[in-house]
Amino acid sequence: MRDGAVVHGEISSVADLPRGWHDAQAPGSYQLEHTDDDAFFAWAVGPSSPKREVFPARSVVWRARVSDGEVAFEDGASDDGNGAATPRPIALVGARPCEAAALGVLERVLGADGAGDPQFLERRKGAFLAVVECATPSGTCFCDSMGTGPWAGSGFDLALTELGGDGRGHRFLARAGSEAGAEVLASLPGRAAEEADAVARAALLERARASMGRVLDTAGLAALLARNVDHPRLDDVAERCLACGNCTLVCPTCFCSTVEDASDVAGALERRRSWSSCFDLAHSYLHGGPVRTSTMSRYRQWMTHKLSTWWDQFGTSGCVGCGRCITWCPVGIDITEEAAAIRRSDGARRGRRGGR
Repeated sequence: MRDGAVVHGEISSVADLPRGWHDAQAPGSYQLEHTDDDAFFAWAVGPSSPKREVFPARSVVWRARVSDGEVAFEDGASDDGNGAATPRPIALVGARPCEAAALGVLERVLGADGAGDPQFLERRKGAFLAVVECATPSGTCFCDSMGTGPWAGSGFDLALTELGGDGRGHRFLARAGSEAGAEVLASLPGRAAEEADAVARAALLERARASMGRVLDTAGLAALLARNVDHPRLDDVAERCLACGNCTLVCPTCFCSTVEDASDVAGALERRRSWSSCFDLAHSYLHGGPVRTSTMSRYRQWMTHKLSTWWDQFGTSGCVGCGRCITWCPVGIDITEEAAAIRRSDGARRGRRGGR
């Protein structure tokens, strides 16, 4: 735990884990409270996600140096943006099933055959994912609606379920999802799982599924948004939206970035990449100026891309139901609420047409 939130950080022992910490999330609100229980993972998600580890917020695409009229290029694919050497392989401990699903989405976007991003591919290959199934979803979670949780189905090396409170002690039920995961699991002390452990896991995850803070009806959602690009509800949202881009920065699947070139008097050149956002005015800049000049048009771009046109591009939704965009929106705009409002009015309008 750092700065009042559960975030990514280097772990040297179990003492570094947020033991006993629980989060309470609502639109525009995130708070932590501490209890005396033994749970290490009794929280949902914080502001950072595994995306930051495999698709850094800042990085160097390439470096070059001019000397005696010659330009010599260096490969920057392994650079972290601070001049570091090839990063060490990392283990992401405590990632949630929705975050494993988000990495799968990013693999479709940034890991495409023949056109993959070299930084992403290198970092993803070197990342060991230890997922912990989510027993305590937050007030803004809706992974059950998106089919990405609270259980872990795939995309992990090791899946853990933290069990306790049933009189059989605090323990973890562990499953391997890869050869690397099986190797790690075989090296750990433990015992064979019993039927009672499986029953406890199933009950735990069913309670989590039933306690989701939000619901998103995904039936026909892509087509719904496609035919409502000028819906007045979007204007209502724009009156509240600050176009700050918080939702895109905390989203585990948003992948927009921008590049800039820099040089110094000694002849060193760099092309640097950093995260960008479709809420930035310059994001849609063409030769005559930005295309999306209004806040409404930028929110519409984000929402319809995430829930509709992402399907056309990548064959999946761009949302995994983690709820971060709701929690970390300064004014508490709720994507599930906005989608539901558009659905209600669209249904009423189509019903009136059918009646005539």
